[in-house]
Amino acid sequence: MTELLTLNLSRNMFSGKIPPSMSDMHSLNDLDVSFNNLSGRVPSSTQLQSFEPARFTGNAGLCGLPTIKKCPGDEDLGVPPVVKSESDELQRWFYVGGATGFATGFWIVCSALLLNRRGRRAFFHFHDSVKDWVYVTVVVFIAKWRRVVRA
Repeated sequence: MTELLTLNLSRNMFSGKIPPSMSDMHSLNDLDVSFNNLSGRVPSSTQLQSFEPARFTGNAGLCGLPTIKKCPGDEDLGVPPVVKSESDELQRWFYVGGATGFATGFWIVCSALLLNRRGRRAFFHFHDSVKDWVYVTVVVFIAKWRRVVRA
């Protein structure tokens, strides 16, 4: 089962320890063993350590990374473990890029409207035309709809 991609064992009332051989599943993209009766230390491997702690919740006896509970004998360095997922980092850069792009575009448009008289007049003329077109279209649609309802 080293080529297995997804493994969902949640809510099956399994008990005992997680087999150490699960650390050999290098292709595993999604693992969920939550809400069982598992106990002991989560086998240490880069693959099993990369999953979110929520994938191991509901197992009172389970300890070690990535769970929040420390195992007996673990040394306390006083520094909580930092668990960052790749999606959090990607999401943060998405928002930073979006905000930067919006601010840049906003100031380019505002500067162009403030500095260019002909462009400003054309923009507001276009804006007024679109506003009038939407108003007329909505009024005509409502009138037609009322005629259909009365008939």
